[in-house]
Amino acid sequence: MILDKNTAKKTAKLLLQIKAIKLQPNEPFTWASGWKSPIYCDNRITLSFVEIRNFLGDELAKIVEEKYGKPEVIAGVATGAIAIGVLVAQKLGVPFVYVRPEPKKHGRQNQIEGYLQSGQNVVVIEDLISTGKSSLNAVRALQEVGANVKGMVAIFSYGFDFARENFEKSKVELLTLSDYNHLVEQAIETNYIDNTALETLQHWRESPATWQ
Repeated sequence: MILDKNTAKKTAKLLLQIKAIKLQPNEPFTWASGWKSPIYCDNRITLSFVEIRNFLGDELAKIVEEKYGKPEVIAGVATGAIAIGVLVAQKLGVPFVYVRPEPKKHGRQNQIEGYLQSGQNVVVIEDLISTGKSSLNAVRALQEVGANVKGMVAIFSYGFDFARENFEKSKVELLTLSDYNHLVEQAIETNYIDNTALETLQHWRESPATWQ
């Protein structure tokens, strides 16, 4: 869910400007899942741009505090949301932990790194939402050790219906700074894509798992 359309548009504009999001309808990317896609998002690039990094951190922190109050802990999903999660925690003045995809196979075999007590209120920070699988896996790991997960706030979401359904089934509220629809809208307004590319993006959006 988007809370502020102006923030959504500005976020999309910034991500396009620094090529954190690339649109290549004629030269599709291959995702880790094996899906072919005309769009690729790598929000880690934002960390190299101080003003953009601060803008994203400020906006994420503002959403967290306005929606949930000041949580006791901010949790970032490894690895993409560790740095931005630390930034949000720093701005809110609260502790930070991060969640691995699975427990380490050595040492203390932690899945959650940092100090977290059972019963603490936690807001999870993500950089990108696609299917939601890895994000919700992090939420479950936190819940299993007794954390009270208030919700998740992310920079960008592809806005897939099945991702929304996954979050609804898990009863986890998801808020994002921007999403696919605002990205495409911004790309059209700035002539980043033409009508042919727009049609390609729309076809992909309808069936991303089988699109070629």
